[in-house]
Amino acid sequence: MAYKFLVPKTVISGKNAIEEAAQQMSDLGKKALIVTDKIMVKIGNVSKLTDVLKKSNVEYEIFDGVNSEPTDIIIGEGVEVYKNSGCDFLIAVGGGSPIDAAKAIGVMVQSSGNISDYMGKVINTSIPPLVAIPTTAGTGSEATQFTIISDTKNNVKMLLKGPSLIPILAIVDPEFTITSPQGVTSATGIDALTHAVEAYTSRLAQPLSDTFALSAIKRIFGNLRTAYSDGNNFEARNQMSLGALEAGIAFNNSSVTIIHGMSRPIGALFHVPHGISNAMLIVECLKFAIDGAADRFCEIAKTVGIYKEGMSDIEASKALIEEIKNLCDYLKIPTLEGYGIKYEDFIKQIDKMAEDALISGSPSNTKKQPTKEDIIKIYENLWK
Repeated sequence: MAYKFLVPKTVISGKNAIEEAAQQMSDLGKKALIVTDKIMVKIGNVSKLTDVLKKSNVEYEIFDGVNSEPTDIIIGEGVEVYKNSGCDFLIAVGGGSPIDAAKAIGVMVQSSGNISDYMGKVINTSIPPLVAIPTTAGTGSEATQFTIISDTKNNVKMLLKGPSLIPILAIVDPEFTITSPQGVTSATGIDALTHAVEAYTSRLAQPLSDTFALSAIKRIFGNLRTAYSDGNNFEARNQMSLGALEAGIAFNNSSVTIIHGMSRPIGALFHVPHGISNAMLIVECLKFAIDGAADRFCEIAKTVGIYKEGMSDIEASKALIEEIKNLCDYLKIPTLEGYGIKYEDFIKQIDKMAEDALISGSPSNTKKQPTKEDIIKIYENLWK
């Protein structure tokens, strides 16, 4: 069987990657729209980029209107800034949200209508050159053909995809992640772990995605606790940045599964950040998924040193899930109740969330195929 494997055209990673990327950025155009958020401007991450652009005589305009849940409205605003400012390429600086927003802005710069028109379609529209500079070690959006945008009319988080959304240049400089607070480090770290585990246990896994997924899992297990407890530990931050990149490459070429499918409705309806909603779900979802991929979960357990001689695949899988639970506890991942969500409000939305999860298509990539009733049961188990 033949497999297609997609990655960014160029990846520049490691210490001082932003300086090393100066020439590549200047080759892409004359004026960049920097897509980011106000926090990135405030803490100085944007200035790290603009200092390099100034030295390279590249003009820029800053659009800092992105929030943690980019919407179709925000995308429209970004498109207007791009067009009115005479920009000819895009640079995203931030976590997954600015990178996702930049992808969608790129699509709509070349198109009419609304970004929601692309729901359920493969996006083949050519977009302006896109540079992605992640400031968290989590989403892997710098390496993927996916973007998550909220449809404000239908109250749905859309998963949009297309090969043209893969950034042409990914600058993975761990120095940008040093500023991530503990809460962001934990949420994005579990997001990256989820990407890698789902990629490896997906029905669409392939040999190269397996290689990247297992490497990502090993890096994340080995460094997330340190990055969380000692945010200034450069090597832990570097390993987490590489792990998130590898995880992004892995799921870009296989898929995510039930966790992500169930996570997006929680985010859309209760405004829980994506990484946190993944972390809330990961243990219960993996308990469900074991039966369909116990051999693969066992291989993960071996990769991270949890497997003990004589364990069956199921025993190793359960040991892995227990270790993931311990990791989430260490990272102080909140429960739904701890996040401030009321049980009654959640239960009222379960039927819609289950429908939306299935419509997204991600749960169907799980080797043990979930029904709507299975998904409802998992949502209910979050309150036990």
